[in-house]
Amino acid sequence: MLGLPDSTSVALFDLDGVLTSTAVLHRNAWKQAFDAFLSERDPDGFVPFTEQDYLDHVDGRRREDGVRAFLHSRQIDDVDADALAAIGEGKNELFTATLERDGVDPYPGSVRYLEAARQAGLRIAVVTSSKNGAAVLDAAGLSEFVELRVDGLETAARGLPGKPAPDSFLLGADLMGVTPDGAVVFEDAISGVQAAVAGKFGYVVAIDRVGGGQADAMREAGADIVVNDLDELLSA
Repeated sequence: MLGLPDSTSVALFDLDGVLTSTAVLHRNAWKQAFDAFLSERDPDGFVPFTEQDYLDHVDGRRREDGVRAFLHSRQIDDVDADALAAIGEGKNELFTATLERDGVDPYPGSVRYLEAARQAGLRIAVVTSSKNGAAVLDAAGLSEFVELRVDGLETAARGLPGKPAPDSFLLGADLMGVTPDGAVVFEDAISGVQAAVAGKFGYVVAIDRVGGGQADAMREAGADIVVNDLDELLSA
């Protein structure tokens, strides 16, 4: 009834863009932070940060990795560690201010799927690169569904690389007591799909939240199925 292989016992959900609409908040905060940096660095040649920049270089990655990847895409490789950190910290301040002011809504289809998964006895964990995982889950009212959370704070404390490396998902599976082939990964970022494939997980569900624009890339990255919303799986 969940549209998953019968062997699945654990679900590892990414958070932003999979369960909650916070991916939009992240993208907007990144745009403000990067545009401020780019316009100050080169006012005459300023080219704004775009949605495609977010999808290609930042989405799903750890904060510091996303900063480096985007700047490298613009041939900006001479920024020191303090400046890199300042961009990421500025973005996070913008994000948390918006979260505190406006809150966040879970996707209705994701809530329906979580309810069905819980009823079916599927064990649920969240694996996110964000260091704001607990705050987002609480703000969206989803903490009650989640048995385990692996977030950016946890992976940083353990010295693990971020997505597209599989380490965060592998940690989630290990802490849930299953091997990767018994777990399914739900992701909306190409880097997350790549991480799940690299970890040899049993099934990879990709959620395309940009109107079909990512579907082909998600399949090429190795997703087993691409949906526009999680509740589509309930009738699969």
